[in-house]
Amino acid sequence: MKQQKTEQGEQEVRDAVRQARTVVVKVGSSSLTKPSGHLDVERLNSLVEVLAKAKQRGTSVVLVSSGAIAAGFGPLGFDSRPQDVSTQQAAASVGQGLLMQHYETSFARFGVRVGQILLTADDTMHASRYRNAQRTLQRLVNLGVVPIVNENDALATNEIRFGDNDRLSTLVANLVRADALVLLTDVDGLYTAPPSQPDARHIDFVPDVDQALAEVSVGGSTSGVGSGGMVTKLEAARVAVSSGIPVVLTSATHAGDTLEGNQTGTAFAPAAHRDSSRRLWIGFAANPRGSLVADQGAVEAVLGGKASLLSAGVVEVHGEFSAGDPVWIDDESGNHIAKGLSGFDSEEIPRTLGRDTSQLKRLLGEEYAHPLVHRDDLVLL
Repeated sequence: MKQQKTEQGEQEVRDAVRQARTVVVKVGSSSLTKPSGHLDVERLNSLVEVLAKAKQRGTSVVLVSSGAIAAGFGPLGFDSRPQDVSTQQAAASVGQGLLMQHYETSFARFGVRVGQILLTADDTMHASRYRNAQRTLQRLVNLGVVPIVNENDALATNEIRFGDNDRLSTLVANLVRADALVLLTDVDGLYTAPPSQPDARHIDFVPDVDQALAEVSVGGSTSGVGSGGMVTKLEAARVAVSSGIPVVLTSATHAGDTLEGNQTGTAFAPAAHRDSSRRLWIGFAANPRGSLVADQGAVEAVLGGKASLLSAGVVEVHGEFSAGDPVWIDDESGNHIAKGLSGFDSEEIPRTLGRDTSQLKRLLGEEYAHPLVHRDDLVLL
């Protein structure tokens, strides 16, 4: 999904963060740990104090916190983050309990209760699990609890995982219909190049994140304890602003200033329009089970934004899926142009291909005379 044109300026974005009724705050491992890899309780307590003050001002807070693996590998006797999956999972199992223990103790100083939510990518890819996660998170927020969300690193594998909590934070922001997303890291915002380079310039405001992704030179994680980097943060910002959510990227030490609307870090302007939860799930969380290959006429109609994908314009079907499952819509060169929910089981589709609505009614019956993907269930990429 590409960002739609926005008319918000920098101050409006920062005001939106300050006035947010619900804000999602993501903090990375490097912002919560010492260079040795052990959890830095002083840093954690400082962040909790900032978030507790935001709650006292009437803002509902959802915290997406990394740090389980980093908190665990020190107590297990490792000098640095383990590289193999099974040891990372073991470290996460030990570290997640330590992390939550410190969060519970720290938030309790301000009379704030917390709840733990561990998610895997699989939980967001399936519509029913996505709705379950959404209901739980919204109920916790309504009860005045601060949900603390992390990827379930103890069970997630490299095959199906978020890979970093930047992407997870944008999905959580959509799950709770957040009014703002704050990405906390170990640098004070976005630069035109890695900050270590002498010609790097700080960027205060990004009106178009798609353009920034094309023009800014960024790198991966250098902390040794995190799994993300500026690339993943820019991608997270792109997803959030495309969902209509304003974003500020800044260092954890400036979290308080950010939530108070002060000029710090980099602000990203949101798209003017925010889609429904259903369409946001299709666009950003759903995992396609197959693909429908459209001819040039159908591609142009779909890209126009108002047309359903009809059998008459589809030339091939790939994969095995059921009606209601997400699928890619591809052009004949193999490029993904959209995602959508299939109106048919995959085995039903071949006999419908190339036929218009009247032919479908006459040859296969009334029940086949509807789009392969209805425009209301279709999201452009």
